[in-house]
Amino acid sequence: MIFSSTLFLFIFLPLTLLIYYAIPKKYVMAKNIELLIASLIFYAWGEPKNVLLMLLSIAVNYLFGRLLEKYDENKTIRKIVLIISVVFNLGMLFYFKYLGFFTGGRISIILPIGISFFTFQIMSYTIDVYLRNVKAQRDPFKLALYISLFPQLIAGPIVRYIDIEKELACRTYDIDKIFKGVTRFSVGLAKKVVISNTVGLLADNIFKLDPTLMSSATGWLGAIAYTLQIYFDFSGYSDMAIGLGHMMGFNFIENFNYPYISKSVQEFWRRWHISLSSWFRDYLYIPLGGNRKGKVRTYINLLIVFACTGFWHGAAWNFLVWGLFHGFFLVIERIGFKKVLDKIPSFIGHIYTMLIAILGWVLFRAETMGKAWQYICTMFRFSDWGWSKAVAQLDGYTLVILALGVVCSFPIVPTLREKLRKYNWGETAVSVIGGVSMITLLLLSIFCLTGSDYNPFIYFRF
Repeated sequence: MIFSSTLFLFIFLPLTLLIYYAIPKKYVMAKNIELLIASLIFYAWGEPKNVLLMLLSIAVNYLFGRLLEKYDENKTIRKIVLIISVVFNLGMLFYFKYLGFFTGGRISIILPIGISFFTFQIMSYTIDVYLRNVKAQRDPFKLALYISLFPQLIAGPIVRYIDIEKELACRTYDIDKIFKGVTRFSVGLAKKVVISNTVGLLADNIFKLDPTLMSSATGWLGAIAYTLQIYFDFSGYSDMAIGLGHMMGFNFIENFNYPYISKSVQEFWRRWHISLSSWFRDYLYIPLGGNRKGKVRTYINLLIVFACTGFWHGAAWNFLVWGLFHGFFLVIERIGFKKVLDKIPSFIGHIYTMLIAILGWVLFRAETMGKAWQYICTMFRFSDWGWSKAVAQLDGYTLVILALGVVCSFPIVPTLREKLRKYNWGETAVSVIGGVSMITLLLLSIFCLTGSDYNPFIYFRF
C-alpha cells in the first residue's frame, strides 16, 4: 500500500485516524496498539509474508537491546552483542538486497519493500543503546511501533529511536497540529501526484529510447525531468510522512530543504535526504575517524561513506558509481575548490552543483553503466542538438508542470508566507490562505489520481 493510492486515501487512513482519535488521549497504550495493528496491516497488504520478516527483526533486536542493558558493566559481552546485532541486521539486508548482485543474478530474491529504511532504523536503536545514548526499551510493543510505524515505514525519513522515544510513551496533538499535519500531507501528495507523476512519465518515455539515436536536447530534457521526478517523489513522500506524524502527535525530522538551490555539492548533501546523510555521518563517518585523522584519511572516509550511500540505494554498479561520483566532488571541494566557489558569483556555483546533480541522476536512473555512459555522451553531443525532437516529447500540460516543478524547487512558498506576515496580514489570514490552498491541492491531487493509472513508487527498491 502506498500513500498516493485511493485505497490509502479513502479507506485505510480515514479508518485509522477515526479509531485513533476515538481513543481518549490518556490511553496512550491503546493508541499505540491501534497504530501498531494498522501499521502491520499497511505493510502486509502487498505481500503478507514480509511482515513476518519485520517482526523477526523487531524480536531479535528487542533481545539485543535487553542484553546490552543486562550486561551494562561488561564491556566484552556488550561489544560482542553489538557486533552480532550489526552482523544480523546487515546480513538480513545483504541476503534480500545484495545476494543476487554478488552471485551474478543466479539467485533471485524478492526485495521486501522498505527493508533498507527499517533496517537502518533498528540499527540506530541498538547502536544508541550500546553507546548509552538511550536506555533499552522494555516494552516490546513500543519498539515494534517505532519500527513499523506506517507513516515513515517504506520511504522514510529514517527516524531514530532517540528522536521519538518520549513520544512513544506520551505525545500530544490538538486541532492546530492536526491542521498542520493535513496541510503538510496535502503538499506532499500534490508534489507526488501532480508534479512527480507527470514529469516521471516524460522521463520514462525518454529513457526508454535508444540514447545513441536521440538528440542532445532530448537527452537533457529526460535528465531534467528525472531530476524533478525523484525530488518531488521522495520529498513528497517525506512531507506526507511528516504530516501523518503531526496528525498522530509525532514529530519526525525534516528530510529535504530545497536541495536544488545549493551552490556546492557539500551544501547539496546538507539539504538532500538529510536523515540518511546524518545516519551515515553519525554511525559510519565519525566512527571511521571523520576529519580527525588528517586530510588523506578524511578523503578516504568520505569516499567510503558515499560508496556505502550509493550501494544503500540499490544492488547495481550504477548506484555505487553514483555514490563515488558525489564523493569525488566532495573531496575536490574539501581539497580547496569550495574556497573557489565561495569567491565566485553564486549563480556559477549553482550551475556547477546542478550539473553534478543532473549527471548523477542519469547514473542513478539508467539501467546499466553502459546505458548511462551512452546517455551522457548524447547529452554532450551538441552537433545533434535536435530541439524539435525534444519538443515532440512534450504536450502543453507536461510543459506547464515541468515549469511548475522548476519554480517549486525554490523556496517560493516559505518566502511568500514570511512576506504575508511581514505585511501584517495576520496569522488568521495566513491560515485561511493555507486552508484554501490545502483543499485545492487535495482536490487537484484526487483529480489527477482518478484520471491516470500512472503512479510509480521510485523508492520501492530501497
